[in-house]
Amino acid sequence: MKKEERKKILALTVFGIVILIFAAITWYVGKRLIGYAEEPEKFRLWVEAHGIKGRLVYIGITVLQIIIAFIPGEPLEIMGGYAFGAARGTLLFMAASTLGSMAVFALVRKFGVRFAEIFFSVEKLRSLKFLKESRNRDFLFFIVFMLPGTPKDLLCYFAGLTDIKWKTWLIICSVGRIPSVITSTVGGSALGNGSYFFAVAVFAVTLAISGIGFLIYNKLSKRSEQKI
Repeated sequence: MKKEERKKILALTVFGIVILIFAAITWYVGKRLIGYAEEPEKFRLWVEAHGIKGRLVYIGITVLQIIIAFIPGEPLEIMGGYAFGAARGTLLFMAASTLGSMAVFALVRKFGVRFAEIFFSVEKLRSLKFLKESRNRDFLFFIVFMLPGTPKDLLCYFAGLTDIKWKTWLIICSVGRIPSVITSTVGGSALGNGSYFFAVAVFAVTLAISGIGFLIYNKLSKRSEQKI
């Protein structure tokens, strides 16, 4: 057997194992995430009872949520604020989301478009063509990533298909999440403190900003699809 064939078989084997692992994690972890989202107080009590371990579990679940792209991330942001408070919740989610985003970037760089297609269709990936073609791609990528309401997980997978430098991507995926994360954790913290009116106000403003961000993103992606 030729060396190239052995490499191909090894890559396909690893690829298959990764798929199976992600499928298993989705099944077992996904159900727990839904349960916590429905009962945030239960999650806070569990975190308080487990100390550092609880924080590490929260980080681990958040990293997995980003890798397993079809699990929604917003409930985790709110849960972080609810369980840890606005400041600590923001820091913990930022650290975890950065780790998850860098992991996705590395996996897509290693396995290519076939890995990205596990979670996103070719059409979805092509809708971000405008980011590749822009002369100011990195800056535009940062702006789009920073807008609340844009599909951050899709952007993470797409980034791995570009030639963005690791250092640049680290800045984009960390700093770019700050606006949406802060609003969610502040709202979650308000819920945890019983400030329900303030929480509703925060979520209402966040929803409005996210709607605007989604409309901008949708307009850009549709323009890209028309050029294909």
